[in-house]
Amino acid sequence: MVWLIDILWVLAGVVALYFGAEWLVTGSSRLAVRVGISPLVVGLTVVAFGTSSPEFFVCVSAALKGHGDFAVGNAVGSNIANAGLILASAAIITPLVVHVAVLQRDVPLLVLVSLGFVALIWDNEINRIEGAFLFAALIWYTVHCVRASRRERASREVLAEYADLTSPEEAKKSSLPLLLLLIFAGLVTLYFGAIWLQKGGVGLATRMGVPEAIISLTLIAVGTSLPELAASLMAAFRREADIAVGNVIGSNLFNLLGAMGLSAMIKPLTVKEISRVDLWMMVGITTLLVVLMGRRRRLDRIEGVLLLLVYLGYCIYLGVARMPHAG
Repeated sequence: MVWLIDILWVLAGVVALYFGAEWLVTGSSRLAVRVGISPLVVGLTVVAFGTSSPEFFVCVSAALKGHGDFAVGNAVGSNIANAGLILASAAIITPLVVHVAVLQRDVPLLVLVSLGFVALIWDNEINRIEGAFLFAALIWYTVHCVRASRRERASREVLAEYADLTSPEEAKKSSLPLLLLLIFAGLVTLYFGAIWLQKGGVGLATRMGVPEAIISLTLIAVGTSLPELAASLMAAFRREADIAVGNVIGSNLFNLLGAMGLSAMIKPLTVKEISRVDLWMMVGITTLLVVLMGRRRRLDRIEGVLLLLVYLGYCIYLGVARMPHAG
């Protein structure tokens, strides 16, 4: 019955990560409103990075304890789930019209980053220099997005379009100390949530005889992607396609550049169980997303169903071909 304790650790970790991300996103989003950043860039940076904070904390925690497969599996699995589960579900709820800036700038960049990540980890390791390169690319991307946003929108338009994330009135009323406290509480909760989730996930993998990579590519990846799921589905229900699409694209960029980059800088990542199939699946579903969105600058329900079927097929492959009993 010890495995029940591991499940409780996983559940406690998921809950803590969810609320920690919520507090972090709320605090940082209100700060973003106050400085006049556009909704599109908020989705691509503030919300995306905030909702990706569970992946970041889990990856760093796993890397520090020498669980390279767990860390990389979480990032790769989250990117696959973000495209094949989260964005697909949002498109099924309502067709998503894709902003031209996303198609011309962010989506092609995500494909290039995905290919670059595959090249870096082809030798089954990401060293500190490679990690620093990834993290530097994230800083460049963030600065570029913020500069672009200031050319795209006027401040009054920003506040009106940002209302789905947080009320401008509330943002103006929120004191700086309160926002900083909210952000701090979110970070602390995320820290403990990552430890609990990693502890439970590794424990389950050990007791069930399942490779760490399988657990991290599926259960842990979906668990850490819950903030992205909530943010994207809420945006879809409110017909805010910019936020739904921007959140997923930005999150995927942050997972590879931020979570993997900083984790490798802290401690080089070595993997044994992450296969080429997993890496090419990440690149493949990202490329499919580009093709589907690029046809008419939108993602329709039928295309959302297609992405979801691809994701389910990958999960079935993991369960049938990669489990120990498959030989």
